[in-house]
Amino acid sequence: MNDRDKDIAEYISVVVSEFAQTFSMSNAAAYKYLRKYSGIDFLLRQYDVEHTFSIDDAIEDLCEICKRKGGNLSL
Repeated sequence: MNDRDKDIAEYISVVVSEFAQTFSMSNAAAYKYLRKYSGIDFLLRQYDVEHTFSIDDAIEDLCEICKRKGGNLSL
């Protein structure tokens, strides 16, 4: 795994953990939700931009992306 892949994996791990904490769910449940409603795909595609924003901004973006795909969590 190269350094960029490690950075992306670490970033996604942190965002999933913070998402879980925000919505009082386990990390596994948060990952499953984000995977189901395209949040993880969004983070992978948009990493170059998203990682420059705050984690709170990333969570807001994830809520919007997931809502468009049928998710029901919102801030």
